[in-house]
Amino acid sequence: MLIDAHCHLDLAAFDDDRDEVISNAKAVGVDHFVIPATTRAGWSNVLALGSRGDISVCVGLHPYFISEHREQDLAALEQLIIQLLAHRRVVAVGECGVDGRFKDTLDKQWHYFDAQLNLAKQYELPVVIHCVNANDQVGKRLRQLVLPRGGLIHAFSGSYEQAEAFLKLGYTLGLGGAVTYERAQRLRRVVARLPDDSFVLETDSPDMPLCGFQGQRNEPGRVAKVCEVVAALRHQSAEEVAALSSANAVRLFNLAIE
Repeated sequence: MLIDAHCHLDLAAFDDDRDEVISNAKAVGVDHFVIPATTRAGWSNVLALGSRGDISVCVGLHPYFISEHREQDLAALEQLIIQLLAHRRVVAVGECGVDGRFKDTLDKQWHYFDAQLNLAKQYELPVVIHCVNANDQVGKRLRQLVLPRGGLIHAFSGSYEQAEAFLKLGYTLGLGGAVTYERAQRLRRVVARLPDDSFVLETDSPDMPLCGFQGQRNEPGRVAKVCEVVAALRHQSAEEVAALSSANAVRLFNLAIE
């Protein structure tokens, strides 16, 4: 079994063929999908998909959409988390984090990120972190604010030292399309050295296309190809990597999967 530990099946890119995309993924062994929310306006779409038994959801406010977020969204997020926890319908807070490419909004990004970290701590949920050009700064913040459930460093692409720092704090690293590119030599060396219990596989569909699929919509079924590449780098079988990643995802998100 494979789990796509981070995909955005709620987005409009899948409106015309979402069921077919899910069926295609299942045909190659991808049986469960974790969908993080990105904006308050999108929470309802994510939650609607979460009514399926093969989809687990996270709720949060993504830094890429910082211009859409309002202060009252944080209070609404807390109320939503309380409601969802009562029915075990949320597995993490996120997607949230910091994107260092957008320097003009960094102060606002940190404000929303800190607020969501505190919600994750208060309600004892893992957190799904978007971290671009900010590994060291985010790592420092996570050391200062100890979260009981840790979380996922989505689409990790840092150094081995940065990977170690996150792992020591109890976080899991998300491996996706970036690892399929031969030019990503540093990342590939990191992946080869990671402990078995430190990573999950993901696609970030419809974004982050794999090598050979540039310019195309990414899909959850391609997590199987990510698995093949990771297995080759680690000198393990694809079946072993799939089992490790799935077990790690179940533990991280406390997924109810048999």
